[in-house]
This record gives sequence, structure tokens and C-alpha cells, in this order.
Amino acid sequence: AEKATDMISKLVAIMQIEGTVHDLSHAVHPHPTLSEAIVEAAYGAIDGSIHI
Repeated sequence: AEKATDMISKLVAIMQIEGTVHDLSHAVHPHPTLSEAIVEAAYGAIDGSIHI
């Protein structure tokens, strides 16, 4: 899919440091971007959200 690499790169970066969903949710993220969906999913996994 178009822009898939934008979303995947965020996950790969967290995986490389053996990070957790909490690390992902506390990282600095650009706005507005398609990869924000990954951040929203991280917040959703820990019972929170940014925009929903």
C-alpha cells in the first residue's frame, strides 16, 4: 500500500531497541502523518487514545 513504509519504519525503530508499546506511545511523532495510526494503536493497547 502507498505510504506503508512510513508506518512500518516506526515499528521497526521500536523493535530495534526492543521497545514496548509504552515506549512507542511516549516517543515524539510528527503530525499530521499517516504513521499516527501506529501511535493511536499503541495508546489503544494501553487503554488510552490521542484523538479518539
